[in-house]
Amino acid sequence: MQPIAISADTPEQVTKLCQNAGLTFPILSDHGLDAIHQYDLSIAERGVDGSQAGGPGEFLIDASDTVRWRKLTEIHPNEITSLGKVL
Repeated sequence: MQPIAISADTPEQVTKLCQNAGLTFPILSDHGLDAIHQYDLSIAERGVDGSQAGGPGEFLIDASDTVRWRKLTEIHPNEITSLGKVL
């Protein structure tokens, strides 16, 4: 298994986040929120710049792209970077 993250940030913001936090796993820039909407991760709280944001969720997806397990987490976007450093 491999962790993969989805972010509503632009590709440039994702690159900067990975560099600053030392993240080495893949992060998809989903600035158009397509995947975030598909996985029902939209949240009412806005990002720092007022843009729409996605909330965190964990999924186990098998080789046939079927979601086998899902856990949504109540967390604020500014906490995600701190948690990413721990992982």
